[in-house]
Amino acid sequence: MGLSLATAERWVERWELQQQRYAVDREERFTVMADVVELSVVGRDRPAIVDLGCGPGSLAARLARRLPDADIVGVDMDPLLLELARTHHADAARYVDTVIGEEGWTKALDLDRPLDAAVSTTALHYLDVDTLRRTYRQLAAVLRPGGVLVNGDHFPHDDGVLAELAGHVGRRHAARRDDFAHEDWASWWTAVAQDAELADLLAERRRRLRPPVTGAAGGAGRLSPSAHQRLLRQAGFGHAGVVWQYGDSHVLVAVR
Repeated sequence: MGLSLATAERWVERWELQQQRYAVDREERFTVMADVVELSVVGRDRPAIVDLGCGPGSLAARLARRLPDADIVGVDMDPLLLELARTHHADAARYVDTVIGEEGWTKALDLDRPLDAAVSTTALHYLDVDTLRRTYRQLAAVLRPGGVLVNGDHFPHDDGVLAELAGHVGRRHAARRDDFAHEDWASWWTAVAQDAELADLLAERRRRLRPPVTGAAGGAGRLSPSAHQRLLRQAGFGHAGVVWQYGDSHVLVAVR
């Protein structure tokens, strides 16, 4: 199922553009996440980092540029997105095909030492609440003391009025930056289906993702930052809180 570099570059570039539609200040959020990771690994040789739900390698590639000595593992269950990452961002990370939260998934990472950091962006909300709780416990077990979990995503407010206001702020900000000129998630996948080079990978993706992934419907996508903080502390993290926010887009950090 190998891809040509030209094909991978084309589809990753289009992925980057369509993702701007959904993430308020996406690059700023990536930068903040990298800032947190960089500070947490000061003085450590070959810091070990895992990117949860890495997709086509967007965050892993940015971390690799910031921390060229880091050992980064990208984890995902989507065969098409993983192949894009392996081809386009081959030098950024070692990519692992496994299902986050399943029994024994951390063993598939083949780690030779505790992790210094775990990062994720717009991926953990696909998990149901019980799986998220289990995943937090599993991550706490493989992170070193002082290691960090850094999650960039959209989190709703506990207060419905504030949730509406935060959503409005985010939409207005996106409109000013003309983010909505780009294709959306659905049209990106529709276009992918027309590329014969991706046919086998797309067929494998459809086989695996039955029923299809539906995002917030699983439950975790409805959790507020305070709810995540409670789960993280219950899982063994000593500190948890938001370090950056714009509208309902947040960077949530937990320290082991």
